[in-house]
Amino acid sequence: MADNIMSKAATMEIPINSNGDTGTLTEDDSLEQDLQQVMVSGPNLNETSIVSGGYGGPAGGIIPTSSIKDIRMKSRGVNLPYSNASASRLAHHTNQHPGSLNHNTNSTEEVSRGVAVEKLDSVKKWGINTYKCTKQMFSEKFGRGSRTVDLELEAQIDVLRDTKSKYENILRLATALITHFQSMVQTQQALGDTFTDLSQKSPELQDEFGYNAETQKLLCKNGEALLGAINFFVSSVNTLVNKTMEDTLMTIRHYENARLEFDAYRSDLEELSLGPRDAAAMVRIEMAQQEYHTHREKYERLRSDVSIKLKFLEENKVKVMHKQLLLFHNAISAYFAGNQQQLEQTLIQFNVKLKPPGSDKPSWLEEQ
Repeated sequence: MADNIMSKAATMEIPINSNGDTGTLTEDDSLEQDLQQVMVSGPNLNETSIVSGGYGGPAGGIIPTSSIKDIRMKSRGVNLPYSNASASRLAHHTNQHPGSLNHNTNSTEEVSRGVAVEKLDSVKKWGINTYKCTKQMFSEKFGRGSRTVDLELEAQIDVLRDTKSKYENILRLATALITHFQSMVQTQQALGDTFTDLSQKSPELQDEFGYNAETQKLLCKNGEALLGAINFFVSSVNTLVNKTMEDTLMTIRHYENARLEFDAYRSDLEELSLGPRDAAAMVRIEMAQQEYHTHREKYERLRSDVSIKLKFLEENKVKVMHKQLLLFHNAISAYFAGNQQQLEQTLIQFNVKLKPPGSDKPSWLEEQ
């Protein structure tokens, strides 16, 4: 039947009228009905089966070609499309929640915009603050601006800076003393070893070389004890200068910056107060007053912190230096007096522990 219809369709002529429209034939309706019947009754290409075995084999040997197509696509790593049910569920979810993706995108954009605005505001405030402080600083240098001065506190700060400078000089000199004295101790040790060697090789001068070797070894031992005391002195003074005093000076620098900011906003408020008093000016004056009170509180808080730290620093400095200066004096006096017993008692009194000889040298494992 299908062959008959296809041959009929192939040999059929379609007449064209003078207007270019196709003419209507009496066989069109019958041809269309035959084609529809073939499409309905014919086999579905997507569900075509392959028969394994001979013609007319059992039904168990029939393999749907759709299954073979799925197996081949999976073996090639091709992801199969959603089924009709999955696609319908996805479309249903999208139709029910059309704004979910847009909502997430909008929230992310709002967060990014908020961070950018916050950074811009902080940069703006920093720029205004820097401008005001720079203006105040130049006004003070050229004598056109006034500054807040606490005479008692400023005097204490000057004394601290002068004291720190002098203590740093003590550190430099004491470190130089350690370097030179250590060289002398090493020279005495080498000289004692040489005397010992010569006492064994020179029988006629064995006694002379022997007691000179003992003297140099004793001086070397006492020198190492004195070096231990001086190193302890330098370590304690270094902690006082470069940690305790430096911490107080850091607070003082913060205090000076707060004082400059306070004077800058105070001068700004004074200038606005001398100007017109319209509505816009009153708003600016109110904002300037708020900034003025904020920086005044910061300035007063840091001034109190500096006063407290200066007081405790003075007490700590007296206690530390009293102990260290006594140690330095007793150790130097005992060494140059040749009083070995007093030198050892001094080290015990101030809890100075000597390093064993050669402890500063790296081990053989570290040298590898």
